[in-house]
Amino acid sequence: MVFFIDEHRSQYGVEPICRQLPIAPSTYYHHKARQDDPSKVPSRYWRDQLLKPEIQRVWNENLRVYGVRKVWRQLNREGIPIARCTVERLMREMGLRGVVRGKKKITTISDPKQNRAPDLVKRTFKASRPNQLWVADFTYVATWSGFVYVAFVIDVYARCIVGWRVSTSMKTELVLDALEQALWARKNRRELIHHSDRGSQYLSIRYTERLSEVGINASVGTTGDSYDNALAETIIGLYKTEVINHRGPWKGRESVEYATLEWVDWFNNRRLLESIGNIPPAEKEKEYYRLEESSKAA
Repeated sequence: MVFFIDEHRSQYGVEPICRQLPIAPSTYYHHKARQDDPSKVPSRYWRDQLLKPEIQRVWNENLRVYGVRKVWRQLNREGIPIARCTVERLMREMGLRGVVRGKKKITTISDPKQNRAPDLVKRTFKASRPNQLWVADFTYVATWSGFVYVAFVIDVYARCIVGWRVSTSMKTELVLDALEQALWARKNRRELIHHSDRGSQYLSIRYTERLSEVGINASVGTTGDSYDNALAETIIGLYKTEVINHRGPWKGRESVEYATLEWVDWFNNRRLLESIGNIPPAEKEKEYYRLEESSKAA
């Protein structure tokens, strides 16, 4: 607006232009005085100019999904003191915003006649150590070449994703492959419980036999609603919001698989999770093992 007045003031004058624009002549002259004498510019302006690149960097580095709260927390973690209201103001000025969750489509297909394990969790998704409780679920993604399905296995202690798989089929192989990856990644599995909903894939003979072979206790929700596997659905909700809905449309399985690989690495190692103290899952687990080693040494 000031630039526009500068261009046309010689022809029309400042006051006539300001009468047509939502700006007072005094505001214009004040701005011009600051341009002529930088010492008159308030210190907040210069601080804003330093903070804006940092906000942009944090937003870019975190897949452009962080909103005000997460950007604010990450900046303070990095030793950049800033108020939340300042982050909110600057992100608004810069046109940056976090992603917003959408509605969830149900993919669970259960058979009431199928035998299933007891519910050992009872909607209490808490664990005192890694590899005490895993939860599993899968979701769908619409692509140009058809639907693909993405399965996850999540360690409840730090919400770390320990296994995942992408497939064009939602048969037992999908969830079994995700389980196999989790088994390969996590060798120390004493007294581990694996919890899922009543989907037929998780109740299949092959899946339940594999859990039994490796000494994992199976647990299946009893009521058949979303609360039975709420933590897994929460993580999948983040995945759909931060990857699928945010970065689509998707061409096919390969593009979904690569994006999922990138997101899982970021989620486990860098994403701040409020439920575990606004730190990444990997940091939460490292802290557990550090304290365990200290306790043994003592």
